[in-house]
Amino acid sequence: SKKKGLSFEEKRARMMEIFFETKDVFQLKDIEKIAPKEKGITSMSVKEILQSLVDDGMVDTDRIGTSNYFWAFPSKAFHARKRKLEELESQFAESTQKKEALQKSIEKSKTGREDTAERAALIEELTALRQKKEQLKAEIDKYRECDPDVIEEMR
Repeated sequence: SKKKGLSFEEKRARMMEIFFETKDVFQLKDIEKIAPKEKGITSMSVKEILQSLVDDGMVDTDRIGTSNYFWAFPSKAFHARKRKLEELESQFAESTQKKEALQKSIEKSKTGREDTAERAALIEELTALRQKKEQLKAEIDKYRECDPDVIEEMR
C-alpha cells in the first residue's frame, strides 16, 4: 500500500519534537539533515515548516555572522502556554463581570415595565398617536407648494 504523507500540522509537531528532545541550537542545514532521517519530514518542506514555526514564535532564530541559528526549548513553550492561559483567564473573568453587569441592568430596566392593563393601553395610545402624526406629516407635505413661506423662499 502507498505511504500516506504527513499533514502540515503533524510536520510542525514533529519539528518541535526535534528541538525539545535535543535541547540544542541548529543551523538550517543541520535540521534539513536530521528531520528526514529521524522524523520522516521531507527535506523539501523543512525550510517552509521551520519558517512557519519561527513566524508563530514557537522557534527562535538569530543571525550570527553569515549563519542563521534556530532553537526552541521546552521551557519556552511552557511559559508561552502559561502566559496564554493567564490571558484567557483574565478575559474570561472580564467577560463574566460584564455579563453580570448586563444581567443587573436588564433586571433594573424591567422594574416599572411589568405588563399591566394600563401599560398596554398607553402603548396602544402611543402607536395610534404616532400613526396620526405620520398622516398629518403626509398631509402637510401634500400642501407644501401652497405654503406662503415656501413661496417666499422660492422668490
